[in-house]
Amino acid sequence: MTTTKLDLTGLKCPLPALKTRKALKSVKAGDFLEVHCTDPLSVIDIPNLIRETGDKVEITERNDNRIVFLIEKMDEKSSLHA
Repeated sequence: MTTTKLDLTGLKCPLPALKTRKALKSVKAGDFLEVHCTDPLSVIDIPNLIRETGDKVEITERNDNRIVFLIEKMDEKSSLHA
């Protein structure tokens, strides 16, 4: 398992979700994408994006300064049956 880090601090909606979607395309099934954001709207936008892609997401850190998401890339078969 590999974890790729994506620093999106300072970016405003919709850029965090768009850049997360693009980065997910290069992540292999079973690997993780760790996304660091400062935009408060990302707590809505990124989970909504992940519901669309069929992957898994959890917020591992949330405070006044940043939000950290850990996204697990699911394989095609898993996401179809989720």
